[in-house]
Amino acid sequence: MEAISISEAESAVMEVLWSRHPLAADDIVAVLRRERDWQDATIKTLIGRLLKKGAVSATQDGRRYLYSPTLEREAWLTQESSSMLERLFGGRVAPLVAHFSKQRKLSKRDIAELRRIIDEMES
Repeated sequence: MEAISISEAESAVMEVLWSRHPLAADDIVAVLRRERDWQDATIKTLIGRLLKKGAVSATQDGRRYLYSPTLEREAWLTQESSSMLERLFGGRVAPLVAHFSKQRKLSKRDIAELRRIIDEMES
């Protein structure tokens, strides 16, 4: 699938749809109104943008439309993380880990998990 650019605001709508779908626009609005201080029209505009981009699909259900994601969350995460890694760290993982370990102390659990990942990659 071709890369679809999703803004931070649009990703909030996608998170709602990834957690459960299909949903009507009013259901999406109800969830996001609780989580963020957004107007109904703003949320509906975001849904429209995602529909136009092909990140969501709409099926008619009587007088309303039900929305479902067409972009898989895992595919989006891969796209976003690869883009960030390339932009900020020249595509290298070690400087990324070093940067975050300087900014936030890694827990023993984090370090053990990183060791496990490296061990799996080496074998």
